[in-house]
Amino acid sequence: MSEVATAGLANHRYTLFRVFKYTVYLLLAYNVYAFFVENHTAAGSVFAGGPQLGRVIEAYNDSIDTLAWVLLLLVFELETFVLSDDRIRGWVKWSLNAVSAFCYLFIVYSCYGYIAEMLYLTDLAAVPGRACDLAVAGDWQLVVGENDYVPLTAENCIALADAPLLRLADVQILGSAATWSGIEWLAWADAINACAWLLVVFILAFEVRLQLRHQLSGRTMRYSQVVKAVLYFTLFLCAIYWGVSGSLLDFWDAFLWLVAFFFIEMNLFQWQAETSEALPSK
Repeated sequence: MSEVATAGLANHRYTLFRVFKYTVYLLLAYNVYAFFVENHTAAGSVFAGGPQLGRVIEAYNDSIDTLAWVLLLLVFELETFVLSDDRIRGWVKWSLNAVSAFCYLFIVYSCYGYIAEMLYLTDLAAVPGRACDLAVAGDWQLVVGENDYVPLTAENCIALADAPLLRLADVQILGSAATWSGIEWLAWADAINACAWLLVVFILAFEVRLQLRHQLSGRTMRYSQVVKAVLYFTLFLCAIYWGVSGSLLDFWDAFLWLVAFFFIEMNLFQWQAETSEALPSK
């Protein structure tokens, strides 16, 4: 094969790779809307009078969190791939730092929201009486899955006739102990996932700052890669758990994020290698 044909094939593969990468980014941006719809539906059941201002982060945690992550992903893509080192100065640098700080504020708060939601869902109380007796009142909701509530009726209460019932402590939402147990495990996965991602981006941000100063050594990258490998494996396990438990939107979202940050890791690795080659040897 001639050099021209080889170069053309390489350019074609590179173009396909970039199309695939930015398609993944667009799919993650769409998930902001998907999670908003899901959160808005659940908020109408849990917060009958509308969510209080201080608990909006709990009601719309997924959508707010995803929006902040999409913006932060864009910042990482600009820093590690799109912009050259000499462009990340002055107002560009301060603008990227301002957007990053805004995203970190919501990401940290959202992580708190996942932990708070996990604690909230473990605050359960026994329900005295029978489910069908409560269905007569017409004021109770039945939980059938995470963020999935339906009115308790004379038809669906029959399935709960012999099951031990639990309710959320401050609202009229009940369900079987088995259903609540599954929801609690999902809430734990959400909290662990949020904390692991927080550590990943803190390490990445630290690496980017070192790289901009040409101080990111190969040894530092090797150490950080070991830590991030453990964190990425934890995130992968969370994604697998969501897939097995039937939370397909969470599984799909987690899979896309792992792919997206694989691209960021590739950007950073290539950036560091290019900088090391350009530096004069000692």
